[in-house]
Amino acid sequence: MQSAPSNEPPTLVVNAGSSSLKMRSIPGDHAVTIERIGDPSGAHLRSDGRTRDVGPLEDVHAAFRVALDALGEQVDTHDVHLVGHRIVHGGERYTEPVILDDEVLADLDALAPLAPLHNPANLAGIRAARTALPHATHVAVFDTAFHATLPQRAYLYALPHELYWDYGIRRYGFHGTSHDVVSDRLAQQLGRPRASMRIVTLHLGNGASAAAVDHGVSVDTTMGFTPMEGLVMGTRSGDVDPGILLHLLRSGVTLEELDALLNRKSGILGLSGRSNDLRDVWAAADEGDARAAAALDVYAYRIRKTVASMAAAMGGIDALVFTGGVGENDARMRAAACESLGFLGIHLDPTANASHGPRIGRGDAPVETWVIPTDEEARIAELARATHRERTPS
Repeated sequence: MQSAPSNEPPTLVVNAGSSSLKMRSIPGDHAVTIERIGDPSGAHLRSDGRTRDVGPLEDVHAAFRVALDALGEQVDTHDVHLVGHRIVHGGERYTEPVILDDEVLADLDALAPLAPLHNPANLAGIRAARTALPHATHVAVFDTAFHATLPQRAYLYALPHELYWDYGIRRYGFHGTSHDVVSDRLAQQLGRPRASMRIVTLHLGNGASAAAVDHGVSVDTTMGFTPMEGLVMGTRSGDVDPGILLHLLRSGVTLEELDALLNRKSGILGLSGRSNDLRDVWAAADEGDARAAAALDVYAYRIRKTVASMAAAMGGIDALVFTGGVGENDARMRAAACESLGFLGIHLDPTANASHGPRIGRGDAPVETWVIPTDEEARIAELARATHRERTPS
């Protein structure tokens, strides 16, 4: 990954959620995070290693101004002429970063139903940024873009084809920026072209997904039409039998209740009955909690099956990469996830794994196994700069 030249003005990277706002200036690595936007009890601002209360912030527009002022204590925000925005869903149209204007924003508004928990918040952040920084160039970078290379056999559901044509129902995949950056960094670490390798990437956090990166392109991934499909996550169910959902609807569960069940009450939280944080669940399991132990077992088992299926999609595997909060920091889960994968050539070095690597595979193992921290913001900044240069006359 190329870093910005030292004499290049900073790029501001913005990631706006429904109740949070993250802002980072690159280069320089100055960052501000605001959480609990819209909470009448007040929002929290984290900057320069310190957290403070900033009072109630009604919406992302109010939060953006507060965050920009806080960032201005670390860098001169008047130098910001380029802003990169993370957008979760770009549909089939937006498979590359794009400079944001009113027409593109209108298009993205129309895509909001494809990611109702994410895109509206992302777009609110864009509008807040364009208001606060009207002279800057704003570039959208899409989570779905890296997976635009999925072949038809991987993205079509076995549903009537009219649903694809009329409603865009297909597998899109998410976490694309993370899968892109860690597979690229792995290739750099090994001194090999990414285009020469078959890599399975595991982004494990409160959201979790895997991808098969075959000779530099994504050919399969676990998240689908929405970020709910695939692996067990913190509060999201991952794969379930659709018949369960029909049964619950026929039993009187409302659509709103079903949405909350699948997105906010399932996953590790639902299985364990304890928490969506694996640290809490490990502690409970160590104390003899059978539900917590079962939740961890299901979580690891789904990962093992998925690694094998991603390898099958590529006809083999040369490297496995862990990233994300869990992937980077939970050595016990990494060991559980790799258990019984020796038939693929995956063998962990227990000492290296316990110290979080970065190389955690045995030296004699046929498959390289690594821990590589993700840096989606750096990739967004890089892509925003490249897009801006392409559109700016020399």
